[in-house]
Amino acid sequence: MEEAIAEAFSAHRDAARAEGMSAYMKHRFPFMGISSPERRRLAQGALAGLPRPTEDDLLEFARACWQRPEREYQYAAIDQLRKATGRLGEEFLTELRWMIATKPWWDSCDPLSGTVVGGIVKRFPGSVSVMDDWIADEDLWLRRAALLHQLKWKEDCDKERLFRFCRQTMEEKDFFIRKAIGWALRQHARVAPVEVSRFLTANRERLSGLSFREAAKHLRLN
Repeated sequence: MEEAIAEAFSAHRDAARAEGMSAYMKHRFPFMGISSPERRRLAQGALAGLPRPTEDDLLEFARACWQRPEREYQYAAIDQLRKATGRLGEEFLTELRWMIATKPWWDSCDPLSGTVVGGIVKRFPGSVSVMDDWIADEDLWLRRAALLHQLKWKEDCDKERLFRFCRQTMEEKDFFIRKAIGWALRQHARVAPVEVSRFLTANRERLSGLSFREAAKHLRLN
């Protein structure tokens, strides 16, 4: 998989676009200059005709992509994992932990958290203990992942867990944690506005202004 995608990507480098993409990401990673739609089109063409990858294939592919310097390869791995989330076992959370903590930034943490991690935890409820570990981890990206893993659960969101995780992190100073708290609460407010409003009111003094504003964006709170 990796060789096929690498061959497709290499022929479509765009140095000028790559510089702009790297600048947008604060020069944390080099880029090839391939847009998201083009990247997905190239990957689809490169993988057409290949057998459906097994979990081991996906693990090997993701680790190979993480070893490459250009960010598009990590995006390509995330794309494939998101497609295959329903076929990944709960033990794959160990590998996702490594991916989130390695070459970390919001652009890899968020799609892995909200779709892949969240999908696995929802299918294997016992793995919520892994999220309990992550929310207490010293790595801020794992804490962010724990905060965001229920983003797509809608009515199935465990609000008590969400609120507990927010309480554990709400006094942190890091921007990405504060933003994640607000995002997670705002998303849950779409299906449980009364409960989120009560939580925000009860914890207003402890929540950062950023978290509160993000969470209350569509709520009527003074």
